[in-house]
Amino acid sequence: MEIKLGYDLVFNFSQPTPLILMLEVHASRASDLLSEDRIHTEPKVPISKYLDGFGNKCSRLTTTAGEFRIYSESVIGDEGKADLVQASAKQLAIEDLPNESLVYLLPSRYCDTEFLMTKAWELFGSSEPGWQRVEAICDYVHQSLSYNIDTASPTKSASMALYEGSGVCRDFAHTAISLCRCMNIPARYCSGYMLHQDGPEIPREPEFAAWFEAYLDGAWYSFDARFNEPRKGRVLISRGRDAADVPIMHAFGFSTITSFDVWAEEA
Repeated sequence: MEIKLGYDLVFNFSQPTPLILMLEVHASRASDLLSEDRIHTEPKVPISKYLDGFGNKCSRLTTTAGEFRIYSESVIGDEGKADLVQASAKQLAIEDLPNESLVYLLPSRYCDTEFLMTKAWELFGSSEPGWQRVEAICDYVHQSLSYNIDTASPTKSASMALYEGSGVCRDFAHTAISLCRCMNIPARYCSGYMLHQDGPEIPREPEFAAWFEAYLDGAWYSFDARFNEPRKGRVLISRGRDAADVPIMHAFGFSTITSFDVWAEEA
């Protein structure tokens, strides 16, 4: 199938402001693009690009003062399959993990494993290592948090989300990632588009979404503690330790949002 992707973001800046944007489809999906995935701005300004330490596409620019628009639309081909379920995938011993996966066992800005270690082992220590353990963690997070946009906070960590019992998609991801890491399962944060699907109405869907990947049996698999079921039409933008590594926009100054529109729909 073909998915039409896009965003139209309008901000107001009090002065020219340097930005780092992570809005382009991830390099791993670049060959699936059927039209150019390009960032446009109004007013038009120069944009330079680089890859960060996690392999994400980043764009640098400096805004003008006043209203500034960032927008794009593209089409990507997708197999239309739901997230792969590999129930037999085993958990690897730490000594058997590849070096590049080890960073995803460590605490990070929003994945404060030091506060959840005891709880994680009490809850999941007797669970079957591997796929079943990650599923048990997703079940727990899905049941423990309620989705509430009003509780979104740029300072909320996984332990805070569990304490409050609510959050948005990034909080579901951070909490599941943290519990996986506590159980010695490498887990990393993912940000991207998610195709709107038939079913119960979900607040603020579609939009840029967050989910996570766990490393099992030598491969990375997608999990989503918010919806807690396989989904189709994920289009990855960026990966990192947590949301601090992959903001869609990092502004070196202050701004206000005028409008924020994102779409992912079957073309």
